[in-house]
Amino acid sequence: MTKSILIIGAGIAGLSAGCYAQMNGYKTKIFEMHDKPGGLCTSWKRRGYTFDGCINWLIGTRAGSPVNCMWQELGAVQGRQFIDHDVLLRVERSDGRSLSVYTDIDRLEEHMKEISPSDSLRIEEFCNGARSLARYAGMMNDFDKPSSLLDGIKMVIRILPFMGIFQKYGRISGEAFFARFSDPFLRQALMTLFDVHGGGTGGPIMGLMYMLAYLHNRDGGYPVGGSLEFAQAIERRYLDLGGEVSYGARVEKILVEAGPAGRAARAVGVRLVDSAEHRADIVISAADGHATIFDMLEGRYVSATVRGYYEKLPIYQSWIQVSLGVARDLSGEAVMVSYPLDEPIDMGYAKIERINLHHFCMDSTMAHPGKSAVVMIFKSDHAYWEACYKEHERYEAEKKEIVVKVIDRLERRWPGISEQIEVVDVSTPSTVERYTGNWRGSQEGWLIMADTDQRLLLKGMDKTLPGLDDFYMCGQWVEPGGGLPTSAGSGRNVIGMICKRDGKKFIASLPTV
Repeated sequence: MTKSILIIGAGIAGLSAGCYAQMNGYKTKIFEMHDKPGGLCTSWKRRGYTFDGCINWLIGTRAGSPVNCMWQELGAVQGRQFIDHDVLLRVERSDGRSLSVYTDIDRLEEHMKEISPSDSLRIEEFCNGARSLARYAGMMNDFDKPSSLLDGIKMVIRILPFMGIFQKYGRISGEAFFARFSDPFLRQALMTLFDVHGGGTGGPIMGLMYMLAYLHNRDGGYPVGGSLEFAQAIERRYLDLGGEVSYGARVEKILVEAGPAGRAARAVGVRLVDSAEHRADIVISAADGHATIFDMLEGRYVSATVRGYYEKLPIYQSWIQVSLGVARDLSGEAVMVSYPLDEPIDMGYAKIERINLHHFCMDSTMAHPGKSAVVMIFKSDHAYWEACYKEHERYEAEKKEIVVKVIDRLERRWPGISEQIEVVDVSTPSTVERYTGNWRGSQEGWLIMADTDQRLLLKGMDKTLPGLDDFYMCGQWVEPGGGLPTSAGSGRNVIGMICKRDGKKFIASLPTV
């Protein structure tokens, strides 16, 4: 008899779980609170411009690479054009000096030595670490767990040559590593790079080395069409496999029935906010972890360890995204430009001293010819915006004030640009919570720090909860570090767990043409 699975959330993890469940003979249905797939992997249209809220670069864009094989199974990359940037970011200083972050590690090393010959040894150490990880990334898929003891042994053997790199650079923060550089500008420029692409300077330097490794391998491109189109491709794969999705269907409660005497309770379905109930053999939550555990399950199935995650572990800081549609061609600039402000922007809770502007001129689907879709992200304070959101007039006034200040600083860098702005859009942590339900408006779940317990990174978090059978979780709230490949891999692996429990061989197939 075919078993049924209900999945909460049509983000990348939920769609992935749905795809692999269908491949393995389960009957699935996904309930999604929003009216479109993707969750945080999304973009939105405003008067001829498309603003992207997720992908700057993506692991697994090179055909034949380990993660690319998973994207192939999910139908995400077939026929899709990817753009590999030669320069990911240009970091500027007010005196005219700049660092171009070349994606070719050799060229980046040469460029940094030109900026600061006195830092040559430290530059070589950094680039050699990235080169070693480039070799590792070319042969390993960190998102695919070994299915047998033999597979596990083979994986350990392949990892052994890189253990020194993991041990050394997985435990030193970007801040501590770059503090050793003698040139003030290069030190600050690299800290800016890490802050923009590493989640924060307190994270391990290995994270930034990893990013450069994938970019160097040409396995970290940008998908033309942006984040929503990428998610929609996986949705099509899921539907083609026979899955169902119900949009505008917010889950209020996970239904639980008591088990036989001495046995755990079991998840049997979900109740939506409209009181409709749906039942199945298995429930998977790919939704926000905090909402799942403490709201949908009312905190009844929580160990001290699980509670400790949400009370003690750091999460990715929420942010404000200011998006502009500009009647100017910015394609002559680096895809991202970071420049200092001669007058900081007072956000109310912090002062912003640098703007990181990201344009999408390389993607003709984002704006009409000669125009530019521009995105700027500023670290935020969830509590501040939560309070603002409760007062509509204050909330709207705060957003407008930020836009005025941002446009003023852009005008000082690109004279005349203020008159060329045709569309303005602002997303706050409250926006993220409203559309995705993500706890505290966080964009990527748990934040990996240099002092994070390495066992947590290697093993990940439990995908089940104590005292509750037939229930699983997948996505960024059970996979420290987050990101799209990790989320998709999480959905894949949770179906592997279910297959193993049911005595079935896990199957992963490619779409038929």
